[in-house]
Amino acid sequence: MAANDAPKKVAIITTIYRYLSHAQHMGDRLLEGYPQNGKWHKPNVKVVSLYVDQKPEGDQSAARANEYGFQVYPTIAGALCLGGDKLAVDAVMIIGEHGDYPHNEKGQVLYPRHEFFKQCVEVFEKSGRVVPVYNDKHLSYSFEKAKWMVDTAHRMKFPMLAGSSLPVTWRLPDVEIPLGSDIKSALMVGVGGSDPMDYHALEAMQCMIERRRGGETGVKSVQMIEGDAVWRAGAEGRYRTDLLISALSRSDTPQGLTLEDGRTQNLVATGQLQKLVAKPAAYFIEHNDGLKTTLLMLNGAIKDYCFAADVRGVGNVSTQFLLTPVPNVTYSACLVGKIEEMFVTGKAPYPVERTLIVSGMLESCLDSRLKGQTRLETPHLNVRYQAPVKSQHARS
Repeated sequence: MAANDAPKKVAIITTIYRYLSHAQHMGDRLLEGYPQNGKWHKPNVKVVSLYVDQKPEGDQSAARANEYGFQVYPTIAGALCLGGDKLAVDAVMIIGEHGDYPHNEKGQVLYPRHEFFKQCVEVFEKSGRVVPVYNDKHLSYSFEKAKWMVDTAHRMKFPMLAGSSLPVTWRLPDVEIPLGSDIKSALMVGVGGSDPMDYHALEAMQCMIERRRGGETGVKSVQMIEGDAVWRAGAEGRYRTDLLISALSRSDTPQGLTLEDGRTQNLVATGQLQKLVAKPAAYFIEHNDGLKTTLLMLNGAIKDYCFAADVRGVGNVSTQFLLTPVPNVTYSACLVGKIEEMFVTGKAPYPVERTLIVSGMLESCLDSRLKGQTRLETPHLNVRYQAPVKSQHARS
């Protein structure tokens, strides 16, 4: 897009817009700009409308609209049509994260991402025109709804991007698994609560393993276990201790003795891991091509997200997905850069199928926990796609 081209008109559809919400992080960057490659970047987009589903204490929507000269509409259709009866924007950003929404028996927050998307599609159909759509984080708590969203985007032929910041943030060290590699085993370590944070960890692992030979082939089965069973699974060889040590070695936030007297420590070999993690959880993913991967959620041991894999001909590859501190959370700018790229070029920089399969993995793992931590066959997760030629993570 040439520098003198008119900015793309963007509608933001969100659950809430207040300090430190996802809408504030990403919306403000479209409004004000963001750092990119050591410079201040002013995006060639213009936020022209906003829909906010809830306005709790601290709501910033009216203040932002007044400051930047756009309108907050009472309906999604109104935001997309700028109060008229036809689509009047060039792109849509859907952010269904944060806010007061119910939980289901699996522990998932029932954010209305699918419902927001469906209302946008209805405007597209009525107007006879489509525009690019970004959906924040996972597509839906329901794989069935998520698949409908992706299938609809393909059917109606509009670009779609989804997911979180982890796949596009900086990596410490900056590693990229060569496309077409033979990945023998992979393991991810994450932290945080189930549903919102384990999604981040699964997606970070997926952006690494999708680069294996043949691309992503779908998921054959999943199992989620918790408590002491996690440590027994490690002793029995269900996940590789050397990969766990490799991943933990990339952490900048080891807890326990490091905080007490500054000593460096191998959390696994010293037995500190079991002492620090009161409620471990393991997510076992078996892919259709035979690859087996593990996510370990280890609250209490570290505070960052780290990955390790055994790549044939290379050996152990490990890295930390860098998450910079609040309030700037600069890694969010990395994601906004990819969103802007799609809005401006009309092409998604990486496949939305990555988010689709991770959405399905997470739901199925939570089903496994609900059903007594049993192994579940997942023929519905037959999602196939190829990774982009180059990883899309930040490098400078």
